[in-house]
Amino acid sequence: MDVDRYDDRDLVRTNLIDSYDRILAFVRKHLPDPFHLEGIERVSLRDIIFREVASNMLIHREYTSGAPARLIIEYGRVVTENANRPHGFGDLSLSTFAPFPKNPVIGAFFREIFRADELGSGMRKMMKYGKLYGGADPRLVEGDMFRMIVSVPEFGTSATPHMRELEGQVGTKSGPSRDQVDVLGLCLTEHSMKELLAHFGRSNRTKLREQVLAPLLASGLIEMTIPDKPTSSKQRYRITESGRKALEATARKPE
Repeated sequence: MDVDRYDDRDLVRTNLIDSYDRILAFVRKHLPDPFHLEGIERVSLRDIIFREVASNMLIHREYTSGAPARLIIEYGRVVTENANRPHGFGDLSLSTFAPFPKNPVIGAFFREIFRADELGSGMRKMMKYGKLYGGADPRLVEGDMFRMIVSVPEFGTSATPHMRELEGQVGTKSGPSRDQVDVLGLCLTEHSMKELLAHFGRSNRTKLREQVLAPLLASGLIEMTIPDKPTSSKQRYRITESGRKALEATARKPE
């Protein structure tokens, strides 16, 4: 809200593996993850895109430069700046893009530990999902500083039409909250309370149960695996047939 100062920051000075995890943790803390289906499987657009952003910042950085790498979350977009050895200037395009390994040893290492895709495929994923996530294609700008500009949704907005299909399914006047829709997608596979809390970065079980899970349970969209023991430590939550049909209907709906 106040653009004259940072609301939060993380100064990352550690090894490359922990740096990658810290960047993604910061993104997950501050950016929404709108519900999105591919077929009947939920995918995280945010994680797909920013996995590539984080690995790009660390793998392709020009380490002989003293310029710090930066990732800035602004209203409606994320901008990154990274010192670079350019092999061209201007916006990159998939039609003319030719991947070039700037730090091949680091790149190979990141691929071995599954924190990066094969050279070039990550950019294609980023371009494929970027518009679905934020409503505009990402921009990748080559120069002495390599810049990525990714449009992002604000909290309280939907980046995909699928959420609208579920409105009215949850028994509230305003329809389902973002967290409720998110839980519905997560529960395509069974999840424990601990796992759900970890996904949302929450610690208060009571609030998650009352604000998010209870309306979904009451509407019959999810169910407990041990309904006779609601507070069991082995309790897990899963989608019901009604919830699955609602998700399948959204997948079939034309964009």
